Amino acid sequence: MAHASHHPHVVVHPPALDGSRRVTEGDETLGIATHADDVGEILRLADLYVTDVAENDLIEWQGGGPDDWPGLSEPHEV
Repeated sequence: MAHASHHPHVVVHPPALDGSRRVTEGDETLGIATHADDVGEILRLADLYVTDVAENDLIEWQGGGPDDWPGLSEPHEV
């Protein structure tokens, strides 16, 4: 029982019309992501340090996985 309450449940919601995705923990919206790197940063700011957002049981991806950002261009390489 303690295991379930110890780990927060984060949901990355299906893409909006503009391709952005809402990130929530329970009833709280943590932020809006436009690519997978945003999800990691949103979680970091919420003190939920996740090194791999694509392969983590903490995160539930709805409406597509971490590579699904329809309507958005690829992030620019630095």
